[in-house]
Amino acid sequence: MSISMRLKEEDELLIKKFAKMNNVSVSELIRKAVMEMIENEIDIKAFNKAVAETKGTYTIDEVKKELGI
Repeated sequence: MSISMRLKEEDELLIKKFAKMNNVSVSELIRKAVMEMIENEIDIKAFNKAVAETKGTYTIDEVKKELGI
């Protein structure tokens, strides 16, 4: 699959230089960056859901007591 986008000339130069410094193609650099953004968004949503579902916090002593430690 091929995707094209318009960039300012200075952005294009920065991306090309960064890719070259890291020994990756521009395509690979952009693919990795986009995938990381998607993964981060998924992680943030999962974290926020877990926090919303949490019914409170426990002290270490309460956890030990509950676990019989």
